[in-house]
Amino acid sequence: MSDPVSSIRNLGPAFEQACARAGIHSAQGLRELGPDAAYTKLLQSGSRPHFIGYYVLVMGLQGRPWNDCKGEEKKALRKRFDAIKASVSTAPEMQIIADLDAIGVRISAADLKPE
Repeated sequence: MSDPVSSIRNLGPAFEQACARAGIHSAQGLRELGPDAAYTKLLQSGSRPHFIGYYVLVMGLQGRPWNDCKGEEKKALRKRFDAIKASVSTAPEMQIIADLDAIGVRISAADLKPE
């Protein structure tokens, strides 16, 4: 059995749920993807982009406290985050999922498909 995403430092249940929606179901899977590919998958699955969430992920995968990111390192991470965000085109169905998620309504892409 593999460790849950929330076993990684800084990452809690909400992040674990977002990872599950993106198809990332274990800490090992998240580590193998790395922060940039994993964050891209999160955005593609409808998570809203948030710089703090991104650098918390980076710090967690490095085993560092979330607030350890400062100065030039933080500026460099901001550039990476902006590039990831710009590279992800949000399909309309993913945008509605993200919008509903923002107000506390949890759905998946499968919920939008007619039966």
